[in-house]
Amino acid sequence: MNFLGHLYFSNNDKDLMLSNLYGDFVKGKDFSKYSEVVQKGIHLHRSIDNFIDTHPAVTDLRLSLYDKLPKVAGVAIDLYFDHLLARNWNVHHMKDYELFLEEFYIHQADFEYELKQEFKEFMGYFRTRKWLNHYPTAFGLAKSCEGVSKRISFENALHKAPEQFYIREQEIQACFDIFMEDARVKFQIL
Repeated sequence: MNFLGHLYFSNNDKDLMLSNLYGDFVKGKDFSKYSEVVQKGIHLHRSIDNFIDTHPAVTDLRLSLYDKLPKVAGVAIDLYFDHLLARNWNVHHMKDYELFLEEFYIHQADFEYELKQEFKEFMGYFRTRKWLNHYPTAFGLAKSCEGVSKRISFENALHKAPEQFYIREQEIQACFDIFMEDARVKFQIL
């Protein structure tokens, strides 16, 4: 999953949400220089990534999308799942979507001084541009695919991902539902 999924699986703990997102900015296996909450977020981030990457239904979907989205089918699925989570937020979370996001955007953690400058700059854009507010819409899906495509270091077909989503929406939704049921158990989301 992408940004929204990582926030969701942080189980409403705003410090954990922030440190979970930070997981994308940390390389290697030694996190000992970080505080406990940052280490917990990095581990959670990697656990979520591993769970989706190895989930049997997601693996099948990734293989079926590979022909149209070579090398980026897994990335597309992450973006599709965030879109579906946002679009069906009231099914998965008790708090209003916009309120959930706004509370995260304004949260300032005591440990932010530990985090890399690159992440702090990213969070500045993240908070002010409020990308996630658009995730439930077709526009949001298209923009997230376009933005991620630009950050990938090789030529890719991610810009075609929204078209593939609408062609195969029922199949993708079914896979998402299976994944979410399993992931809520794994990550103890009530």
